Amino acid sequence: MSPPPAAIIIQPLEAAQTYALRHAVLWPDKLPAYVHLPDDDAGQHFGAVVGGQLRAVISLFIGPDGTARFRKFATEPLWQGRGLGTALLRHVLAVARAQGAHTLWCDARHNTLPFYQRFGLLPAGEIFYKGDIPYQRLSCGLVAY
Repeated sequence: MSPPPAAIIIQPLEAAQTYALRHAVLWPDKLPAYVHLPDDDAGQHFGAVVGGQLRAVISLFIGPDGTARFRKFATEPLWQGRGLGTALLRHVLAVARAQGAHTLWCDARHNTLPFYQRFGLLPAGEIFYKGDIPYQRLSCGLVAY
């Protein structure tokens, strides 16, 4: 495992600033438009920047019912395991809580479940597939502290 980078800066982004990384990491075999979400304009988008370069992205959507969902969470492969994803997910958890969400959920690739479980996200449904990639819905309650 590589040592964590010296300085991870989490900053808000426009949806379009997330597209290249979403595409390169999550669905490189699809057309770039495949990673655009119909509700991207309603989302809050964040990036992890190291040394002035965007290395990871995540998008947060909070519904009027108090549920929050994050989507299109992507970290450059060479930067995985260095704390960027942890910093982004902690940020999203804090933002969702601060904005009154009581539940956070996502549809996660099955091979990433151990990472999410460290944050209290637990399976909330059966395994399903997007193409040949297994996913599972994960969810957790958000308690203010």
